[in-house]
Amino acid sequence: MPIRPCLMRREPEINPAMSYNPWVDTERGQMTKLKIYLDTSVISHLDAPDAPDMMGDTLKFWRRLEEGIYDIVLSDVVLDELEACDEPKRSYLFEYLDSIGYDLAKAGSAAVALASKFIDLDILKEKNFGDCRHIAAALISGCDIIVSWNFKHIVNIKTIQGTRKIAATGGYKDIIICTPSTLIDGGINDE
Repeated sequence: MPIRPCLMRREPEINPAMSYNPWVDTERGQMTKLKIYLDTSVISHLDAPDAPDMMGDTLKFWRRLEEGIYDIVLSDVVLDELEACDEPKRSYLFEYLDSIGYDLAKAGSAAVALASKFIDLDILKEKNFGDCRHIAAALISGCDIIVSWNFKHIVNIKTIQGTRKIAATGGYKDIIICTPSTLIDGGINDE
């Protein structure tokens, strides 16, 4: 049996003096600011003594947000869910929000229509429509990343794959879904 030549993918040339970063604008050599969507679970874990590891990582991540390294997007869904928190937690979380700059995305009729696709495609259930609206608001806003601690409905393979499918078929930007822990050090492996 003849040996077939192996087709190898050519890797891009990387300047060894610089660490590789997929978010660098190679034409300008400048870092582009990632646009991230924070769902309510992230903000809620700023005060979560029952989950100390997650709370610790969220606090570290929040310090990164305060440095302004990301463009941050929240939706009116997030603010509505935070308003539903009991005091004193509600005031505490809104104080944290005051420490960062963010854009507010309205999860209006376009987001509701897009969120419905997650139900129609059986990615999430009707009772999780709020989570669908979070993802839809992030897609419509052109975010690069959704940051969440919601493993049951958002940070899981089924939702990640479904979100990629909806993004591709709807003409939206591909989006990464991850936890705050992933982004504590900027999401870049500097080793």
